[in-house]
Amino acid sequence: MKKRLLSLLFLAAPLLTFAQEKGLDQKIDEGFKPISDFFSKIIFFPVWKDPDIPFVLLLLVGSAAFFTIYFSFPNIRHFWTAISVVRGKYDDIEKHGASILYGENGIAQGVDLNKVDDIEDHINNLESIHSDLEIDGDIKETIRDESSAGEVSHFQALATAVSGTVGNGNIAGVALAIALGGPGATFWMVVCGLLGMSTKFVECTLGVHYRDIGKDGTVFGGPMYYLSKGLKEKGMKNLGKISAVIFAIFCIGGSFGGGNAAQSNQATVVIKDLLGLQSSSAGAIIGFVLAIVVGIIIIGGIKRIATVTEKVVPFMAIFYIFACVYIILANFSFLDDAISLIFLEAFNPTAIGVGSFIGVLLVGFKRAAFSNEAGAGSASIAHSAVKTKYSASEGLVALLEPFIDTVVICTMTAIVIIIFNMGGAFQYGGDGSGIVYIEGMPFEGAGITSKAFAQYIPYSDIFLTICVVLFAVSTMISWSYYGLQSWKYLFGRGPKADLMYKFLFCTFIVIGAAASMNSIWAFSDAMIFAMVFPNMIGLFLLTPVVKKQLNRYLDAIKMKKEAIES
Repeated sequence: MKKRLLSLLFLAAPLLTFAQEKGLDQKIDEGFKPISDFFSKIIFFPVWKDPDIPFVLLLLVGSAAFFTIYFSFPNIRHFWTAISVVRGKYDDIEKHGASILYGENGIAQGVDLNKVDDIEDHINNLESIHSDLEIDGDIKETIRDESSAGEVSHFQALATAVSGTVGNGNIAGVALAIALGGPGATFWMVVCGLLGMSTKFVECTLGVHYRDIGKDGTVFGGPMYYLSKGLKEKGMKNLGKISAVIFAIFCIGGSFGGGNAAQSNQATVVIKDLLGLQSSSAGAIIGFVLAIVVGIIIIGGIKRIATVTEKVVPFMAIFYIFACVYIILANFSFLDDAISLIFLEAFNPTAIGVGSFIGVLLVGFKRAAFSNEAGAGSASIAHSAVKTKYSASEGLVALLEPFIDTVVICTMTAIVIIIFNMGGAFQYGGDGSGIVYIEGMPFEGAGITSKAFAQYIPYSDIFLTICVVLFAVSTMISWSYYGLQSWKYLFGRGPKADLMYKFLFCTFIVIGAAASMNSIWAFSDAMIFAMVFPNMIGLFLLTPVVKKQLNRYLDAIKMKKEAIES
């Protein structure tokens, strides 16, 4: 491991030398902007003009609405079940459920051996039954217990995935949405988040169901696998292979963009503001330092990532939420006004340049989708590593992500900014690119949120800088895993291929820190949303598989409850 790290640092060392040149940040931005503009135009092609309505947004939101209806509102009906799974209430079903769920003859309660589906489910669980049975006084250890498949717990998988979604999209992204679309953008962010819970459930269930498990227990999962394996089952082998390859390419791009460069970009903004750095190469230098920190962590793989994120994510989320709650309670008299503005402006926006309510709707949906990534399929890569034999159990856990990310954290950030602007600190809409002027000075992204916090919390510049950096680093290390899994799918699972990906990943940390917010976020949006196209092919065609797995898990829970009651 030390040799790999030294190699990574050696490859990245020239970046520090380049960072000493005058105006390096500007040079990087000028070189990266054409790439950003190119991908943005391709991915966000409009199907309607004035205002421009990108097809990918219609696909994303329409699909989320379909899944919500098809599964009878799982985001509401199974919300508390999801919390129970994370808390470990049903762990006995995963590990020791055979003695509870199965009778003396080893046949599951309620199984009708005259029905093909029941026989199939019985066979799928047979190995776990045998692992619980003693034969001649000895445990039959030669039979693999499916519950041991995987690398992390439900909570660790959720923490890793949440760290990939809860990032600077919640701080800088929300500020960008408010700056462009006004308070009404918050309403549509919440709507998109609620619908996205259903999409997350579908894609993460499929991620676990079609995952690959190596001989050493390493898990390989995500849309690449459920597209190739799932569509092959449907007799669409070629479509599955092509879709999987396209997704893997875009996922690598997403890991370089939204999961990396966008995060280092905003971390750099607050660090430069806090330290008062004016050097034209300051961004590249900060990016290099961040690259070293992230590089050390990602060498360890998913187990180290899970160990870090399960500690950092709850801490930083609670830390940030507490600060938001404090500001909201300190200005409680403005809370009803802020909520009223959110609802009124959602349908009758007054922000400059946003146009009709369609315009503010698009701003809200776009920022929510970027923040929680529901439909992009990325989170299913992390959830695939969970220790479980019921794929739907992790799908239910996953639906909590958009709720935590968008409905809770994004909304709190928005309310803080809206309350801050009650006195007219800045004009909604700004210059139309996300920049607003506060006291004559330009602010964008995390800078707007920082200014709002500074109004109510002493030394909030230090506080928010810590939050932004923690959000950024946790998101980057989680997305490095997503991108690496896609890289492995395309180029193999050897150590040399891994090292090359990690070097490129760390390079984009420096690019993100040096380039402008407009260039980086345009590229990041394009890469995240590009993943939606191939991913949705699999989600729609494999929806019946998800329904079957959901019923299988819910039946197991029901049988456990009935066994306890009897």
